[in-house]
Amino acid sequence: MVLSCKKKAQQVNNSNIPYTPVNLTIYPNDPLNFKLQTAGGWMYFNGGIHGIIVYRKSQTDFVALERASTYDADNFEARAKVQSDNFTCRDTVSGSKWQIVDGAVMSGPATLPLKLYGTSFDGNTLRVFN
Repeated sequence: MVLSCKKKAQQVNNSNIPYTPVNLTIYPNDPLNFKLQTAGGWMYFNGGIHGIIVYRKSQTDFVALERASTYDADNFEARAKVQSDNFTCRDTVSGSKWQIVDGAVMSGPATLPLKLYGTSFDGNTLRVFN
């Protein structure tokens, strides 16, 4: 069996989101991360500015989004929260909405997408980085 390392450099430079180093190692197959074991699953992790949302798009593809709202990045309460539809992230202060699959803006007042961090997955270990 051959496993390849899939690297994604899909970071978005949001000028209002300050840079902070991110280097997380996540084991999706660990029972503690059971929500990441199937496509469509997501979990919150510590890191970044106000936390990170990790979403599993497919068997081999993950997305890592900064939770800091691109509308009010300095406000810790203005964090993206995954909604019950498991597709939408909403800033609980401004009401801005983004898609979980890529961080794209669905409705404002935010005009910038959520910041994306790079991901790489080798079939066992998921790395989230910038």
